[in-house]
Amino acid sequence: MTHTDQRTGLTLLRPGDVGYDDELAAFQLGFVQRPDAIAPARTAEDVATAVRYAAERGLPVGVQATGHGLPGGYEGGLLVTTKRLDGITVDPEARTVRVRAGVRWGQVVRAAEPYGLAPLNGSAPGVGAVSYTLGGGLGILAREFGYAADHVRWLELVTADGTLRRVTPDSDPDLYWALLGAGQNLGIVTELEIGLVPVRTLYGGSLAFDGRTVDPAAALRAYEAWTRTVPDGLTSSFAAVPYPDVPALPPHLRGTYVVSVRVAHTGPGGADIVAPLREIGPVLSDSLREMPYAESHTIHSDPDFPHAYYGDSAVLRELDVERSGELLRRTGPAADLMCVVQVNHLGGALARPAPNAVPYREGRFLVRVLTVGDRKRARTVLDPVFALLADDTLGRSLNFAFGAGDRGAGLYDAETRKRLARVKETHDPANLFRRNYGVSPC
Repeated sequence: MTHTDQRTGLTLLRPGDVGYDDELAAFQLGFVQRPDAIAPARTAEDVATAVRYAAERGLPVGVQATGHGLPGGYEGGLLVTTKRLDGITVDPEARTVRVRAGVRWGQVVRAAEPYGLAPLNGSAPGVGAVSYTLGGGLGILAREFGYAADHVRWLELVTADGTLRRVTPDSDPDLYWALLGAGQNLGIVTELEIGLVPVRTLYGGSLAFDGRTVDPAAALRAYEAWTRTVPDGLTSSFAAVPYPDVPALPPHLRGTYVVSVRVAHTGPGGADIVAPLREIGPVLSDSLREMPYAESHTIHSDPDFPHAYYGDSAVLRELDVERSGELLRRTGPAADLMCVVQVNHLGGALARPAPNAVPYREGRFLVRVLTVGDRKRARTVLDPVFALLADDTLGRSLNFAFGAGDRGAGLYDAETRKRLARVKETHDPANLFRRNYGVSPC
């Protein structure tokens, strides 16, 4: 059952309606979303109508596409779902793609492949392309090409007054700057155009080691030293995952502690560059190979099924290998909760200035820790773990707040935060879009 607002024609789902819970279904299962009403949008005009409806009634507005990056539980207000805003248009001559708000990165990869082009997507093909880009977009080729946000040509969004507008660096440089890095804090983006890169193939995959026979801290030290030798065209990460001994896992993973290095490189000599990593120890598995870009999701093989998770991140000036080794000990098999640790090598094109609000470009590493427990238990593990890194921490990453995005501290440096607040005051003074990650009107 749905309800239709007689004046606006807006279709709404309310608690108790058939379809309400299905509409809320998301990839992140760890948080309860209970808005007063849901507006399923099929067009940009549907989004505009929903925003006007909420503004007239003083209802806070949230937005959900795939539900990978939910900042936390959502109670009350109006939730606009954009998963039906589907549509991709590739311009192979201009090397651009127009992407609507419900599109996932796997769809964009497939659409660009026939032209020998690739988007600057992340590791998981099921993530929403638009929401990922609004948070910056740290992709598998990030050190070579920068953040996905750095390549956006224009955005179409509905602002707090219910107006659908196109924003470019020339038409509204402040709003353009703020949208790319501040998520959905200033409106609901319904479509954007982003540049593609001429990549057909890459050298990539994973080298995995058994953390029970190879010292994880020593492996991390070797990885950090290796990153100082690699070219900007090589993007990589280090991961440590203790797998539980449960029947649901493949036999070779049950009860193991896997440490691995994941690599993506589009230039020549990839195998030679990676060779020093093999000295870490006996290899548990090796998937490194030349591959079509369409297979790049296999580098990380992220889970593709909905599940509950909670975590946080820290952008670091440097990686203190001794403190990071202690981090691995506290998050390994003996931890109170299962933890997944990932260390991304930054720098390269990520350090280049760009006209957007993506902060901490001087960072050299990003550390992410994800847990599968509830929020309160997770914080008892995460808080002391990130305290170990505090001396080298610049801040946190919005896209990798892992359900902690409701805690705004550290998501932006002081100057970026002040500028975002000024843009917020101009375009949403009533704070209609209240999932604001700590950026409120002045």
